[in-house]
Amino acid sequence: MESQKQYKPKFSFEFFPPKTLEAVGKLQMTTERLARLNPSFFSVTFGAGGSTRERTFETVMDIFKKTGIDGVPHVSCIGSTVGEIKTILDSYIEGGIRNVVALRGDLPSGSISGGPLRYASELVEFIRRETGDHFHIEVAAYPEFHPQAPSAQKDLENFKRKVDAGADAAITQYFYNPDAYYRFIDSCEKLRIDIPIVPGIMPIVTCTQLCRFSDACGAEIPRWILKRLQEFGDDRVSIQKFGIEVSTKLCEQLLANGAPGLHFYTMNQSEASVAILKNIGINTKD
Repeated sequence: MESQKQYKPKFSFEFFPPKTLEAVGKLQMTTERLARLNPSFFSVTFGAGGSTRERTFETVMDIFKKTGIDGVPHVSCIGSTVGEIKTILDSYIEGGIRNVVALRGDLPSGSISGGPLRYASELVEFIRRETGDHFHIEVAAYPEFHPQAPSAQKDLENFKRKVDAGADAAITQYFYNPDAYYRFIDSCEKLRIDIPIVPGIMPIVTCTQLCRFSDACGAEIPRWILKRLQEFGDDRVSIQKFGIEVSTKLCEQLLANGAPGLHFYTMNQSEASVAILKNIGINTKD
């Protein structure tokens, strides 16, 4: 991997908006624990077609208010009108939010209309046109390539469009093969893409959940990892211990080879992320 620009490694965590009061309480406990690590930000996902729009906003503002750490909302364009997106952006500006993750997003099941903005690059363009430099814009990257991309080259070209439209940084889909990330970075540098591209980390908690998510997003589970997970059966303790070992080694390799940080897909839980960061020498205060 050719080296990226040298950035001080940053750490961040992703959540999804809770649906129940009990889930709200659990997420508050999770954010409080992870806030002790002084992460760069907590991001909050956005449901298909904006289905969690209000809950995403409430979660972002609550995190910002209670932890003092930037809450970074996902904003997607598929299934939303230009007016709806503008209203969302205005609400975040009014709330003091200065960072967003701009995504194409997915259509809700049964929907056929994607809306006037069809691609993440168009959304980034729109955000820049409407809000100038107010927002630091993160976008998605796919080291193993987007599952709907017709080719690896087309996927890289699509990523470059997002960067050229005004993206400041990128967060990757999770992966377990570091070579995929290294090759992706090399390909980006050949295209003169020089924004920080932070690898996404999915701590392994259950085999079933991991397989379901990976099938949906196109992330490859190396055969040796899958076989080991299957051998553990329903032994959740062994699965989690193995998962932490695998993710720890991955994170160590990525940072040693110049990755500008790590972004953890937490599934609204803190234990695995804290254990991994503790293993790589980040002060968890636990």
